[in-house]
Amino acid sequence: MYPLFFQLIFRRMDPEQAHHLAFAWIHRLARVPLLRGLVRAVLAPRHPELKTTALGLEHAGPFGLAAGFDKNAAAVDGLAMLGFDHVEIGTVTAQPQSGNPRKRLFRLVPDRALINRMGFNNDGSAAVADRLARREPVFRPVLGVNIGKTKVVPEEEAVADYVTSTERLAAHADYLVVNVSSPNTPGLRNLQAVDHLRPLLTAVREAADRTVTGRRVPLLVKIAPDLADEDVDAVADLAVELDLDGIIATNTTIARDGLGLTADPDLTAETGGLSGAPLKTRSLEVLRRLYARVGDRITLVGVGGIETADDVWQRILVGAGLVQGYSAFIYEGPFWCRRINRGLAARLAASPYATLADAVGAETRKATVR
Repeated sequence: MYPLFFQLIFRRMDPEQAHHLAFAWIHRLARVPLLRGLVRAVLAPRHPELKTTALGLEHAGPFGLAAGFDKNAAAVDGLAMLGFDHVEIGTVTAQPQSGNPRKRLFRLVPDRALINRMGFNNDGSAAVADRLARREPVFRPVLGVNIGKTKVVPEEEAVADYVTSTERLAAHADYLVVNVSSPNTPGLRNLQAVDHLRPLLTAVREAADRTVTGRRVPLLVKIAPDLADEDVDAVADLAVELDLDGIIATNTTIARDGLGLTADPDLTAETGGLSGAPLKTRSLEVLRRLYARVGDRITLVGVGGIETADDVWQRILVGAGLVQGYSAFIYEGPFWCRRINRGLAARLAASPYATLADAVGAETRKATVR
């Protein structure tokens, strides 16, 4: 029914308005005890064979929701109810900000893609930290917290800005992500250069350790697909050098490669980050390159163009310990996680691998041996 609903209702609505409507439904359903239990039973049946250990954390499965859908940690239980095994909130900035002027979210339906220039609209790390502190979880997905730079903060003060958010949010996070790869905050991607990234990641690591003394909060960095191959290698080497826990590959792209079905040139020319199916090829290339460089020393999270169980399985074989999606959620609807996890369990059963851990990176390792 969802494809029909999308065509008749959501497709006719402004994309951001439709997002807020869907978000409100998810949030409300999760607040009704009997209903949320029923929805979870239908949409999120457990597959014990998919249990995954990554980032030193136990996950019910490898598939989670990428940052961007729940920017303010307002519907974590609702998203777990739908079957996401980890939920990454954010991007959260030290100061609250409204983001870029509307209209700032665009659907490219024939290409199964989105363009966004949201601009890190969020309530700010103090408000989000307070919300997480008051949260009484019903479900317990692994919770990631994605942090970014406040737009008005100059580049030379970025480290302090990230540290502020880290000090507020680290205690509430199962893992932290430093986002330096959104194309919608001026100067942000400059922080991906190793000379800038090293002091930033070092300061965030120190702030997390200083703030949370009873455990180690895993730290990851999220990179852009638009990095040159040698820069991908440099980030991989830096991650190993700094004992980083993981890399998320990849964020949205400023390129427009892979588009060809959307007929409106004004729509495809909108500025912002492109996500969805057209990103699949490059994100997979970056993931493969990272795994060839770092192997199993750190956890790689594959994201970008994930639509089907085959996509998730391919990312795992290339080297992803965890996989995330977002854009296809808009097009696939609430049964998406159920289909992904059921299909993934079937592919594992038909494979020569006893566990998902055995499958991680298997394809890349074989190619390296050859």
